[in-house]
Amino acid sequence: MPGTSSRMLSLLSLLQARHEWTGPALAERLGVTGRTVRRDIERLRDLGYAIAATKGSLGGYRLAAGAELPPLLFDEEQAVAVAVALRSAASGGVELEEAAARALATVRQVMPSHLRHRVDAVAFTGSPPPERVDPTVLEAVSAAVRDTRTLRFDYGDDEERPARRVEPHAVVSRNQRWYLVAWDLGRSEWRIFRLDRMRPRTPGGAPFARRALPTGDAAAFVAARAKGSEAEDRWPCEGEFVIGLPARSVAPWIGDGLLEELPDGTTRVRVGAWSWVGLLAWVLRFDAPFTVVGPAPLRAAAAPLAARLSSSVG
Repeated sequence: MPGTSSRMLSLLSLLQARHEWTGPALAERLGVTGRTVRRDIERLRDLGYAIAATKGSLGGYRLAAGAELPPLLFDEEQAVAVAVALRSAASGGVELEEAAARALATVRQVMPSHLRHRVDAVAFTGSPPPERVDPTVLEAVSAAVRDTRTLRFDYGDDEERPARRVEPHAVVSRNQRWYLVAWDLGRSEWRIFRLDRMRPRTPGGAPFARRALPTGDAAAFVAARAKGSEAEDRWPCEGEFVIGLPARSVAPWIGDGLLEELPDGTTRVRVGAWSWVGLLAWVLRFDAPFTVVGPAPLRAAAAPLAARLSSSVG
Protein backbone atom coordinates (compact mmCIF):
# COMPACT_ATOMS: atom_id res chain seq x y z
CA MET A 1 0.00 0.00 0.00
CA PRO A 2 1.43 3.44 -0.89
CA GLY A 3 2.21 5.97 1.85
CA THR A 4 -0.38 8.50 2.97
CA SER A 5 1.17 11.48 1.14
CA SER A 6 1.61 9.57 -2.11
CA ARG A 7 -1.91 8.18 -1.86
CA MET A 8 -3.41 11.63 -1.25
CA LEU A 9 -1.64 13.00 -4.33
CA SER A 10 -3.04 10.11 -6.37
CA LEU A 11 -6.50 10.78 -4.95
CA LEU A 12 -6.24 14.49 -5.82
CA SER A 13 -5.10 13.63 -9.34
CA LEU A 14 -8.13 11.35 -9.80
CA LEU A 15 -10.52 14.04 -8.53
CA GLN A 16 -9.03 16.56 -10.96
CA ALA A 17 -9.27 14.16 -13.89
CA ARG A 18 -13.02 13.42 -13.69
CA HIS A 19 -16.11 15.37 -12.67
CA GLU A 20 -17.30 12.86 -10.04
CA TRP A 21 -16.17 9.56 -8.50
CA THR A 22 -18.04 7.09 -6.32
CA GLY A 23 -16.37 6.01 -3.10
CA PRO A 24 -15.99 2.33 -4.18
CA ALA A 25 -14.47 3.40 -7.52
CA LEU A 26 -11.87 5.55 -5.76
CA ALA A 27 -11.09 2.77 -3.30
CA GLU A 28 -10.60 0.30 -6.15
CA ARG A 29 -8.30 2.65 -8.09
CA LEU A 30 -6.19 3.39 -5.01
CA GLY A 31 -6.20 -0.16 -3.65
CA VAL A 32 -7.56 0.85 -0.24
CA THR A 33 -10.78 0.56 1.75
CA GLY A 34 -13.70 2.96 1.59
CA ARG A 35 -12.89 4.08 5.11
CA THR A 36 -9.36 5.10 4.03
CA VAL A 37 -10.81 7.06 1.12
CA ARG A 38 -13.08 8.96 3.50
CA ARG A 39 -10.12 9.78 5.80
CA ASP A 40 -8.00 10.99 2.88
CA ILE A 41 -10.89 13.15 1.65
CA GLU A 42 -11.02 14.82 5.08
CA ARG A 43 -7.24 15.39 4.99
CA LEU A 44 -7.55 17.11 1.60
CA ARG A 45 -10.34 19.29 2.95
CA ASP A 46 -8.09 20.30 5.86
CA LEU A 47 -5.50 21.41 3.28
CA GLY A 48 -8.04 23.72 1.65
CA TYR A 49 -9.49 21.60 -1.15
CA ALA A 50 -13.26 21.98 -1.45
CA ILE A 51 -14.52 18.43 -2.04
CA ALA A 52 -18.27 18.01 -2.26
CA ALA A 53 -19.90 14.71 -1.33
CA THR A 54 -23.34 13.29 -2.11
CA LYS A 55 -24.88 10.40 -0.19
CA GLY A 56 -26.82 7.40 -1.40
CA SER A 57 -26.23 4.56 -3.85
CA LEU A 58 -25.45 7.05 -6.64
CA GLY A 59 -23.46 9.37 -4.39
CA GLY A 60 -19.80 10.24 -4.73
CA TYR A 61 -17.10 12.90 -4.51
CA ARG A 62 -16.22 15.82 -6.74
CA LEU A 63 -13.69 18.64 -6.57
CA ALA A 64 -15.54 21.95 -6.15
CA ALA A 65 -14.41 25.58 -6.15
CA GLY A 66 -13.13 26.69 -2.75
CA ALA A 67 -12.84 30.00 -0.94
CA GLU A 68 -9.02 29.87 -1.06
CA LEU A 69 -6.46 28.68 -3.60
CA PRO A 70 -4.95 25.45 -2.25
CA PRO A 71 -1.81 23.80 -3.64
CA LEU A 72 -2.35 22.64 -7.23
CA LEU A 73 -1.26 19.38 -8.79
CA PHE A 74 -0.06 19.39 -12.41
CA ASP A 75 1.31 16.59 -14.51
CA GLU A 76 4.55 17.37 -16.37
CA GLU A 77 2.91 18.46 -19.64
CA GLN A 78 0.53 20.78 -17.77
CA ALA A 79 3.44 22.30 -15.85
CA VAL A 80 5.35 23.04 -19.07
CA ALA A 81 2.17 24.51 -20.63
CA VAL A 82 1.69 26.82 -17.63
CA ALA A 83 5.32 27.96 -17.80
CA VAL A 84 5.12 28.73 -21.53
CA ALA A 85 1.84 30.63 -21.07
CA LEU A 86 3.32 32.71 -18.23
CA ARG A 87 6.46 33.50 -20.24
CA SER A 88 4.35 34.71 -23.17
CA ALA A 89 2.31 37.10 -21.00
CA ALA A 90 4.38 40.09 -22.14
CA SER A 91 3.15 39.73 -25.72
CA GLY A 92 -0.48 39.25 -24.74
CA GLY A 93 -1.39 42.93 -24.62
CA VAL A 94 -2.42 43.00 -20.93
CA GLU A 95 -0.25 44.55 -18.20
CA LEU A 96 0.50 41.29 -16.39
CA GLU A 97 4.27 40.88 -16.87
CA GLU A 98 5.22 41.34 -13.20
CA ALA A 99 2.45 39.10 -11.90
CA ALA A 100 3.27 36.46 -14.53
CA ALA A 101 6.97 36.53 -13.60
CA ARG A 102 6.13 36.04 -9.92
CA ALA A 103 3.74 33.20 -10.73
CA LEU A 104 6.35 31.48 -12.90
CA ALA A 105 8.95 31.78 -10.12
CA THR A 106 6.47 30.23 -7.67
CA VAL A 107 5.63 27.33 -9.98
CA ARG A 108 9.27 26.73 -10.91
CA GLN A 109 10.35 26.64 -7.26
CA VAL A 110 8.29 23.54 -6.49
CA MET A 111 9.16 21.63 -9.66
CA PRO A 112 11.45 18.60 -9.54
CA SER A 113 14.90 19.17 -11.02
CA HIS A 114 14.32 17.35 -14.32
CA LEU A 115 11.10 19.28 -14.95
CA ARG A 116 12.77 22.59 -14.08
CA HIS A 117 15.37 21.87 -16.76
CA ARG A 118 12.59 21.25 -19.31
CA VAL A 119 10.91 24.54 -18.45
CA ASP A 120 14.17 26.52 -18.47
CA ALA A 121 14.98 25.16 -21.93
CA VAL A 122 11.86 26.86 -23.32
CA ALA A 123 13.28 30.34 -23.92
CA PHE A 124 11.91 32.89 -26.38
CA THR A 125 11.32 36.61 -26.77
CA GLY A 126 8.05 38.22 -27.75
CA SER A 127 7.14 41.55 -29.27
CA PRO A 128 5.00 43.46 -26.77
CA PRO A 129 2.30 45.62 -28.35
CA PRO A 130 2.66 49.41 -28.08
CA GLU A 131 -0.64 49.69 -26.18
CA ARG A 132 -1.35 47.66 -23.05
CA VAL A 133 -4.69 46.93 -21.39
CA ASP A 134 -5.11 47.49 -17.67
CA PRO A 135 -6.15 44.14 -16.10
CA THR A 136 -8.87 45.88 -14.11
CA VAL A 137 -10.39 47.18 -17.36
CA LEU A 138 -10.33 43.69 -18.87
CA GLU A 139 -12.01 42.29 -15.75
CA ALA A 140 -14.71 44.99 -15.63
CA VAL A 141 -15.58 44.70 -19.33
CA SER A 142 -15.55 40.88 -19.27
CA ALA A 143 -17.83 40.89 -16.22
CA ALA A 144 -20.31 43.16 -18.02
CA VAL A 145 -20.30 40.77 -20.99
CA ARG A 146 -20.82 37.77 -18.73
CA ASP A 147 -23.61 39.40 -16.72
CA THR A 148 -25.27 40.99 -19.81
CA ARG A 149 -25.35 44.40 -18.16
CA THR A 150 -25.00 47.74 -19.92
CA LEU A 151 -21.60 49.38 -19.61
CA ARG A 152 -20.69 53.07 -19.27
CA PHE A 153 -17.17 54.23 -20.03
CA ASP A 154 -15.03 57.16 -21.12
CA TYR A 155 -13.23 56.58 -24.38
CA GLY A 156 -10.06 58.05 -25.83
CA ASP A 157 -8.39 61.30 -24.77
CA ASP A 158 -11.45 63.57 -24.95
CA GLU A 159 -12.48 63.89 -21.30
CA GLU A 160 -15.17 66.45 -22.14
CA ARG A 161 -17.14 64.00 -24.27
CA PRO A 162 -20.11 62.31 -22.56
CA ALA A 163 -19.58 58.72 -21.43
CA ARG A 164 -20.45 55.99 -23.90
CA ARG A 165 -23.29 53.64 -22.97
CA VAL A 166 -23.31 50.24 -24.67
CA GLU A 167 -24.62 46.70 -24.49
CA PRO A 168 -21.39 44.63 -24.35
CA HIS A 169 -21.55 41.33 -26.24
CA ALA A 170 -18.00 39.96 -26.51
CA VAL A 171 -14.33 40.63 -25.82
CA VAL A 172 -12.04 39.69 -28.71
CA SER A 173 -8.23 39.47 -28.82
CA ARG A 174 -6.80 40.07 -32.31
CA ASN A 175 -3.25 40.88 -33.42
CA GLN A 176 -2.09 41.73 -29.87
CA ARG A 177 -5.00 44.11 -29.29
CA TRP A 178 -8.15 43.65 -27.22
CA TYR A 179 -11.56 44.77 -28.48
CA LEU A 180 -15.10 45.02 -27.15
CA VAL A 181 -17.92 44.23 -29.58
CA ALA A 182 -20.98 46.14 -28.39
CA TRP A 183 -24.28 47.66 -29.41
CA ASP A 184 -23.89 51.43 -29.01
CA LEU A 185 -27.08 52.71 -27.39
CA GLY A 186 -26.26 56.30 -28.32
CA ARG A 187 -25.86 55.58 -32.05
CA SER A 188 -28.08 52.48 -32.36
CA GLU A 189 -25.43 50.51 -34.22
CA TRP A 190 -22.75 47.86 -33.70
CA ARG A 191 -19.37 49.30 -32.68
CA ILE A 192 -15.91 47.97 -31.86
CA PHE A 193 -13.98 49.62 -29.01
CA ARG A 194 -10.33 49.15 -28.05
CA LEU A 195 -9.95 48.16 -24.40
CA ASP A 196 -6.69 50.11 -24.00
CA ARG A 197 -8.67 53.32 -24.67
CA MET A 198 -11.57 52.53 -22.31
CA ARG A 199 -12.09 53.76 -18.74
CA PRO A 200 -15.18 51.97 -17.37
CA ARG A 201 -17.46 53.73 -14.94
CA THR A 202 -19.14 52.01 -12.01
CA PRO A 203 -21.57 50.74 -10.91
CA GLY A 204 -22.77 48.30 -13.57
CA GLY A 205 -25.84 49.13 -15.61
CA ALA A 206 -29.18 47.48 -16.24
CA PRO A 207 -29.49 43.98 -17.72
CA PHE A 208 -30.21 43.65 -21.44
CA ALA A 209 -31.25 40.98 -23.93
CA ARG A 210 -28.51 39.83 -26.31
CA ARG A 211 -28.78 40.76 -29.97
CA ALA A 212 -27.69 38.69 -32.96
CA LEU A 213 -24.35 39.79 -34.39
CA PRO A 214 -24.34 40.49 -38.15
CA THR A 215 -21.68 37.81 -38.71
CA GLY A 216 -22.98 35.47 -35.99
CA ASP A 217 -19.52 35.36 -34.38
CA ALA A 218 -17.69 38.15 -32.54
CA ALA A 219 -14.20 37.26 -33.81
CA ALA A 220 -15.50 37.12 -37.40
CA PHE A 221 -17.21 40.50 -36.87
CA VAL A 222 -13.93 42.15 -35.78
CA ALA A 223 -12.08 40.53 -38.70
CA ALA A 224 -14.79 41.69 -41.15
CA ARG A 225 -14.66 45.30 -39.91
CA ALA A 226 -10.86 45.26 -40.26
CA LYS A 227 -11.41 44.42 -43.94
CA GLY A 228 -14.06 47.08 -44.46
CA SER A 229 -17.00 44.67 -44.50
CA GLU A 230 -20.17 44.85 -42.43
CA ALA A 231 -21.47 41.29 -42.56
CA GLU A 232 -18.78 38.79 -43.62
CA ASP A 233 -15.08 38.16 -43.11
CA ARG A 234 -13.84 38.96 -46.60
CA TRP A 235 -12.09 41.81 -48.44
CA PRO A 236 -14.09 44.19 -50.64
CA CYS A 237 -11.70 43.44 -53.53
CA GLU A 238 -10.16 40.04 -54.28
CA GLY A 239 -7.97 39.19 -57.22
CA GLU A 240 -5.53 36.67 -58.70
CA PHE A 241 -1.97 37.01 -59.94
CA VAL A 242 0.72 34.67 -61.25
CA ILE A 243 4.10 35.76 -59.83
CA GLY A 244 7.41 34.66 -61.30
CA LEU A 245 8.72 33.33 -57.98
CA PRO A 246 8.56 29.97 -56.18
CA ALA A 247 5.92 29.58 -53.48
CA ARG A 248 8.50 29.67 -50.67
CA SER A 249 9.41 33.25 -51.65
CA VAL A 250 5.78 34.39 -51.70
CA ALA A 251 4.42 32.52 -48.67
CA PRO A 252 5.79 34.92 -45.96
CA TRP A 253 3.72 37.76 -47.45
CA ILE A 254 0.51 35.92 -48.33
CA GLY A 255 -1.38 36.83 -45.12
CA ASP A 256 -4.89 35.37 -45.30
CA GLY A 257 -4.63 34.77 -49.05
CA LEU A 258 -4.19 31.51 -50.95
CA LEU A 259 -1.28 30.34 -53.06
CA GLU A 260 -0.49 27.46 -55.42
CA GLU A 261 2.91 26.62 -56.87
CA LEU A 262 2.61 25.91 -60.61
CA PRO A 263 4.61 23.28 -62.54
CA ASP A 264 6.86 25.93 -64.14
CA GLY A 265 8.03 27.20 -60.73
CA THR A 266 5.82 30.29 -60.64
CA THR A 267 3.09 30.88 -58.06
CA ARG A 268 -0.60 31.62 -58.44
CA VAL A 269 -2.01 33.71 -55.58
CA ARG A 270 -5.46 34.93 -54.58
CA VAL A 271 -5.36 37.88 -52.19
CA GLY A 272 -7.66 40.63 -50.95
CA ALA A 273 -7.39 44.35 -50.23
CA TRP A 274 -9.47 47.47 -49.66
CA SER A 275 -9.22 48.49 -53.34
CA TRP A 276 -8.07 47.24 -56.74
CA VAL A 277 -5.09 49.60 -56.63
CA GLY A 278 -4.29 48.19 -53.19
CA LEU A 279 -4.09 44.71 -54.73
CA LEU A 280 -1.68 45.96 -57.39
CA ALA A 281 0.41 47.68 -54.72
CA TRP A 282 0.59 44.35 -52.87
CA VAL A 283 2.02 42.47 -55.85
CA LEU A 284 4.47 45.27 -56.70
CA ARG A 285 6.39 44.48 -53.50
CA PHE A 286 7.96 41.51 -55.30
CA ASP A 287 10.93 42.24 -57.53
CA ALA A 288 9.64 39.78 -60.10
CA PRO A 289 7.45 39.70 -63.22
CA PHE A 290 3.77 38.99 -62.70
CA THR A 291 0.55 38.52 -64.65
CA VAL A 292 -2.82 39.93 -63.61
CA VAL A 293 -5.29 37.04 -63.94
CA GLY A 294 -8.43 38.91 -62.89
CA PRO A 295 -11.13 39.87 -62.31
CA ALA A 296 -11.84 42.54 -64.92
CA PRO A 297 -11.84 45.54 -62.49
CA LEU A 298 -8.36 44.54 -61.32
CA ARG A 299 -7.06 44.39 -64.90
CA ALA A 300 -8.70 47.75 -65.62
CA ALA A 301 -6.94 49.37 -62.66
CA ALA A 302 -3.48 48.34 -63.89
CA ALA A 303 -3.15 50.83 -66.76
CA PRO A 304 -4.04 53.97 -64.72
CA LEU A 305 -1.65 52.87 -61.98
CA ALA A 306 1.14 52.33 -64.52
CA ALA A 307 0.54 55.85 -65.86
CA ARG A 308 0.69 57.31 -62.33
CA LEU A 309 3.95 55.50 -61.61
CA SER A 310 5.45 56.68 -64.88
CA SER A 311 4.43 60.32 -64.37
CA SER A 312 5.74 60.32 -60.81
CA VAL A 313 9.32 60.04 -62.12
CA GLY A 314 8.81 61.91 -65.39
